[in-house]
Amino acid sequence: MALGWRQVLQRPSESMTTTPVLRLSEHNRAALRRHFLALSPEDLRLRFEHVISEPALLRYVDAIDFEADAVFGVFDEKLELGGVAHLGLRGGVAEFGVSVAPGHRAKGIGTALYRRAFEYCRNHGIDSLFVHCLKENKAMMRIARKAGMEIVLDAAEVEAHLYVPPGDSASYTEEFLDDRVGLFDLALKSQFLAARAIVDAMAEAADTLTHPLQQEERGQSEENEEAA
Repeated sequence: MALGWRQVLQRPSESMTTTPVLRLSEHNRAALRRHFLALSPEDLRLRFEHVISEPALLRYVDAIDFEADAVFGVFDEKLELGGVAHLGLRGGVAEFGVSVAPGHRAKGIGTALYRRAFEYCRNHGIDSLFVHCLKENKAMMRIARKAGMEIVLDAAEVEAHLYVPPGDSASYTEEFLDDRVGLFDLALKSQFLAARAIVDAMAEAADTLTHPLQQEERGQSEENEEAA
């Protein structure tokens, strides 16, 4: 039985995003391309409900309107997108679609992306959130059930709906904080990646460059070995 929205909101551990989630923009389009190209043909079939060619996939990414829709992502330590959620907005209705890259699954990323999307819907005048997926898309089915969506099963497809309550002061504050946490997380990972690149470059340089005193000691050592 589907849960009411009040029951969903009364679960504090499930109503707040714990994994840093960032709303994406035009600047992230290249990262989106890499994310989708890293998915297997079966992953893409489950995500888009049909087999999709690479040219069609790239057209989809290039056509995303970041102003009309809301797109969210979770970045990993290499600044690649471990998970992406696309919230297609049509008036007061939103369709939720999500994909998680191999190596990042079973970590709660899909659920975190859903929670962030639900939070966005509350605060931006969306009163109906729905999911349309293939019946064998178990990951999406788990998200829909956990969210308390009303699920309608067909022969091969599933449609799930959830009424979205209007935002309040608490939800506005949560969205504000989640946006800041997402930005801080990306900045921190960017700085760490840059620092690691500098350390790696210094280590490589140390392997190729030798101090003159070390060269002299090495030369004396070689002379002693020849004399022996």
